[in-house]
Amino acid sequence: MEKIQYDLIVIGSGAAGMIASIVAARSGKRVLLCEQQSKLGPKLKATGGGKCNLTNTLTNEDFMNSFGKNGRFMQDALEKFDYKSLIEFLNTIGVETHIPDGFRVFPVSHSSETIINALENEILKQNIEVKKETKIVDILCENEKILGVKSQIANYYSTCVIVATGGLGFSSLGANGDGYKFAKSLGHKITELYPAMLPLITKESWVSNCRADTIAKAQIRVDLKKAKKLKACGDLIFTSKGLRGPVILDFSREITPLLEEYKEVPLLINMIKGLNEEELFNHIKEYSLKHNDANIKEVLETLLPFSVLNELCKLVGADYNKRFKDLEGTIRQNLIKILVSTPLTIVDHIGFEKAMITRGGVSLKEINPKTMQSKIIEGLYFCGEVMDLDGPCGGYNLQWSFASGNLAGELLN
Repeated sequence: MEKIQYDLIVIGSGAAGMIASIVAARSGKRVLLCEQQSKLGPKLKATGGGKCNLTNTLTNEDFMNSFGKNGRFMQDALEKFDYKSLIEFLNTIGVETHIPDGFRVFPVSHSSETIINALENEILKQNIEVKKETKIVDILCENEKILGVKSQIANYYSTCVIVATGGLGFSSLGANGDGYKFAKSLGHKITELYPAMLPLITKESWVSNCRADTIAKAQIRVDLKKAKKLKACGDLIFTSKGLRGPVILDFSREITPLLEEYKEVPLLINMIKGLNEEELFNHIKEYSLKHNDANIKEVLETLLPFSVLNELCKLVGADYNKRFKDLEGTIRQNLIKILVSTPLTIVDHIGFEKAMITRGGVSLKEINPKTMQSKIIEGLYFCGEVMDLDGPCGGYNLQWSFASGNLAGELLN
């Protein structure tokens, strides 16, 4: 059998893998794209609940800061391929985008299928060879130089391989951590891996009675001495077993490592628009005066849904049919405290099965940020979520996948 030599082999057909393949092929390179699933872009399909929030309009500086201490690693990739470049690229393959809220960028269709179909069409147009249902089991390497890849049925040869396998999130869509295994087998360090962007489970069961309501701009902080600086603000949603909503999806990346260390993570949540105790007391006093000695239910429903205030009143033994001034002093004081700082205890999460992203990955210290090439193995490249870099909700992670994939795809240009 003829031994076919490719200029580039890409493992994984997410956003990073597909754009890397296209960029390389556009410069005339012979590219092989390998995907273990029966369709390309399986995880991309689920992005943003299928609506596909592609990126956002932050400056590169603010964008990098949103990723924390590792964010600076993205500088070279973003300089070559920022959100404007992504919009332009998508336009070249027939995808029209818009920015309905002035911040988040979506395909006009609000469907990830639009993006996947357009990328697939461009892959076809660029004569990229695609092997679906092809599980890569090993990367071939000799004397610290890449030779190709080994699948379950055959070897494919190239001196350049891009690992774009993603993380462990959404394991139901095929994520299995193969990229980490490949990297580790070739001498790369993998940082601790944690599920991120996922709902959290509480010890307290009363949350299940509040499922119908969303709390806007809830302020959350971790009540652990070691993690006092960890705070977040955003929309909070109660579930039958705990918490979700944008603020929880973002904050979960901080919580899951703490859970592993402490087993329980106490939170303090302000669900009343950030009012402190004095401001809340004054609000109650003023409302009661204006509304003819309104009862607690009437006053607090200006700040909280009834389902939530009902549960908090139960916790401190406050009768919401009474006027605030008619409560016993201790109960009145406890009600103020629990409203301003509601305690909840995170005891678990739903795991990688439903986690949208992975915190951790291939150590950035061993990857050249100017090329995405390994500093250890010549011809080995990484892009996307397989690296130790993850951001919040809002198009951050997808933009990073596209930007890093673009940079890795330029490897031979």
